[in-house]
Amino acid sequence: MQPLNAVPDLRISLVQSSLHWQDPEANRQMFEQLLTPLAGSTDLVVLPEMFTTGFTMAPEGLAESEQGPTLAWMHRQAQRLAAAVCGSLVTRTRRGYVNRLLFVSPDGAEHHYDKRHLFRMANEHRHYAAGRRRTLIAYRGWRILPTVCYDLRFPVFARNRGDYDLLLCVANWPAARRHPWRVLLQARAIENLCYVAGVNRVGQDGKGLDYSGDSMLVDFKGQAQLDRPPGEAFVATTCLSHAALARFREVFPAWQDADDFELSGLDPAAGR
Repeated sequence: MQPLNAVPDLRISLVQSSLHWQDPEANRQMFEQLLTPLAGSTDLVVLPEMFTTGFTMAPEGLAESEQGPTLAWMHRQAQRLAAAVCGSLVTRTRRGYVNRLLFVSPDGAEHHYDKRHLFRMANEHRHYAAGRRRTLIAYRGWRILPTVCYDLRFPVFARNRGDYDLLLCVANWPAARRHPWRVLLQARAIENLCYVAGVNRVGQDGKGLDYSGDSMLVDFKGQAQLDRPPGEAFVATTCLSHAALARFREVFPAWQDADDFELSGLDPAAGR
């Protein structure tokens, strides 16, 4: 990890909401209304995991094509907000169904990351294909690592090798396990000397699971910059200082003592 040059601050908006169960159009309409006040006041909008459906194990009737209506919707939102928009949805690919995080910039650039670690306790691994690569996104001078929900439990996959400044984790993380969610967000920030934005949902899904939200923005010391009481829907924006991150990495260069390693089982050239 090298000292970082001056990069503009990043305004990031976390959108924590309930979701209409398996109803993409209703969710798109809901989020469009929630996002409208953010126009011109943010740089990056983060939506939950499977934000068009909830955490469904029925991809056969809900999966969108890789150029489906939600991707088009995200392009429209990014343009009207003048901000990037990201979140995951059920997507149909040549490899099968995937839980795909899409990141769409206002200039029309697209990035995607397919969830690597599938939540076997809900049989996600029986319905979806695991991602085969680790994705890094360059946006407004920031280097961003996208992850999805269960990925948060695997620190080796998320290990900062001097290649990112902000870790994103979009989730449908049930209230019964809210303590691990909160602790892991802080742990990933501390060990990787980075900001972490975790966006979860609230309410109850179609399977009767309750969600407390606990979406957080955590700084490189593990301290919450944005945190709200459990169970509340909210849209909130905070500003991340790249200069503060660079200064901390210089005065506390723990990254210089990190172990070298390689991740096995990933195909760096894997695409769609």
